[in-house]
Amino acid sequence: MRKTKFGALVALLLAAFGACAAAQDAGSRWTEQKAAEWYAKQPWIVGSNYIPASAINELEMWQKETFDPKGIDRELGWAEAIGLNSMRVFLHDLPWQQDPAGFSSRIDRFLQIAAKHHIKPLFVLFDSCWDPEPHLGKQHAPRPGVHNSG
Repeated sequence: MRKTKFGALVALLLAAFGACAAAQDAGSRWTEQKAAEWYAKQPWIVGSNYIPASAINELEMWQKETFDPKGIDRELGWAEAIGLNSMRVFLHDLPWQQDPAGFSSRIDRFLQIAAKHHIKPLFVLFDSCWDPEPHLGKQHAPRPGVHNSG
């Protein structure tokens, strides 16, 4: 069952990416000069991995009960203040399986906050490498002195 839902999400994302690509000037490839001009206008990417201080992992970051837009706004404000313009943000498949509409809504809220602070997120899709048996709900407390304990 899980693989079927996971496959459906992958198919949906691929279709969305394909639609975005098709919406661009179909059949028109940029010249090397145009690509170089576009790239020259882009700021240097400066960022880090991001999980709010209120969450031990990406499950806690994205679940309805523990999503913390006020904390995210405050922390992305700090990031903007020190010159960061990008954040790598991890998305787990379990919150999507539990509540696709709510998960999408929380992602949209995160994107609004990031845009407010001129931060472009890079989403890491379906990341669950930190725990071989992840579960929804309350996560365990951090273990003091242990890097990545959650």
